Amino acid sequence: MAANPFALPITSPLPTPSLYVTTSAFTNSPLGNYYSAPLRLKFVNTRLFLSCRCGALAIDDTHSTPVLINSGGIMLYPLFQELGFNEKDTEAILDANAALRVTPFESIRGRIRLLQSSGLNGLYLSRLIGKRPDILTAEEIDGLLSFILNDTDLELKGKINPTQIERLLNTTDPRFLAGFERKVRLLLQYGITNDKLVRVLDTVNLTKAFCLKPLEELERMLAFLHRYGGVDLIIRRPAVLNYDLDTQLIPRIGYIFELSGGDEAATTTVLHKFPFVLAYTVEHLKDHVEFLNLYAGLSYEEIFRIVLVYPGLFSASRKRKLHPRITFLQQCGLSCNDIFRFLIKAPLFLSLSFNDNLANKLVILVKIGYQNRTKELAMAMGAVTRCSCKNLQAVIGVFLNYGLTCEDILDMSKKHPQVLQYNHESLEEKLDYLIEEMGREVGELLSFPAFLGYKLDGRIKHRFEERRKTSGDGMSINKLLSVSVATFSSRNKKKRPVSTILDPNESEGK
Repeated sequence: MAANPFALPITSPLPTPSLYVTTSAFTNSPLGNYYSAPLRLKFVNTRLFLSCRCGALAIDDTHSTPVLINSGGIMLYPLFQELGFNEKDTEAILDANAALRVTPFESIRGRIRLLQSSGLNGLYLSRLIGKRPDILTAEEIDGLLSFILNDTDLELKGKINPTQIERLLNTTDPRFLAGFERKVRLLLQYGITNDKLVRVLDTVNLTKAFCLKPLEELERMLAFLHRYGGVDLIIRRPAVLNYDLDTQLIPRIGYIFELSGGDEAATTTVLHKFPFVLAYTVEHLKDHVEFLNLYAGLSYEEIFRIVLVYPGLFSASRKRKLHPRITFLQQCGLSCNDIFRFLIKAPLFLSLSFNDNLANKLVILVKIGYQNRTKELAMAMGAVTRCSCKNLQAVIGVFLNYGLTCEDILDMSKKHPQVLQYNHESLEEKLDYLIEEMGREVGELLSFPAFLGYKLDGRIKHRFEERRKTSGDGMSINKLLSVSVATFSSRNKKKRPVSTILDPNESEGK
């Protein structure tokens, strides 16, 4: 005979059904006549409790609707099955958090719905419950989810990345979630706007920035950062909130402040230009500064002036980049003062890759005639740090196409190294205008290569057209462009015909 698939296992006997009633339930029934008043008083407020294998139903005089009770976690099996858990997984979850067996079913289901409303669906939710089943029963979770979902001022619902919420709940003990809303609102008090707040919450480590920091410490941190433009600094790099105030922020900012000579405004500039500098330890910062001081021969004041221009130098490896770059400049014959002036103009030289960038540019410069280990080569390298190898090759190509030789290019770049870094398309437009509109020879650039550095529409065309009205085409391009605006205007007025200067209303007959 086939086994009954619905038969209960011998080891799991059916719980004994129970029935408890209050006498008030029978007040209006004929059975009420068989109970004396003392008996009715004895059972006042007694609950009607119906128990079966799948759960329990409780009814009493204080509830208008039945209360569904989760009996030993059995009702959670179909619920967890919807979330992707099999029976074995569900057993493991119930064993990991015994509170689930005694928590009302509706409470657990309501918590799951809140989690889903916050964006934790599918894999996010099942992964989170599998690792942290206590999120279904911990009371502190309600306050957090209510803030994310129901706050009408900030309207955070659907704006915070679900990955952030999952990471927060997965790595934070629920006890530390208390006060989360108050700490977030503290950012608003210090000037973070609502629209910027979401980006901050999406970027920071919520556990480090808010949960593990007492409210007083967070407030002290915000007050300290306020001296250095705290709001803008936090918006530019929200991760600054992850750091510890006493052991990280104060020592690191303090070192930069000391290097600046006590200039708070300059320190603020460095932090805003390169907020990632706060990720480096004081030892790392000191290592770079001391290297430039001892090996390159720069004073601390000069080092800070370079840092002020390019604080990203702290991200360059001392061994792989700083040391070989400074050595190269020294081999080119640059003195300490020369190195300082070089780095003020071309600090990016310290960070560029040698194999992918500098080596290719060196080859190009040597091909057009630069000698190795010379100051001219170093100056040319400084000039081309800001342009790509592709643009440098295109610039050389444009010059060659317009009839200049490598010797001409070398001569121009020694006088005016910036000609090698100009945009090749802009360069071609200026050469066309010089030859076709101004009627000049390209060879004039050899004596005045700075012509290529002026804006075509804003200066070259305007001045040429204005001067042509009074002096014709035969004017020096050097004198045309190099004088100041005031000088050019005054000279131009003097050379204008009188009729163009007089007021139109002043006729000859007056």
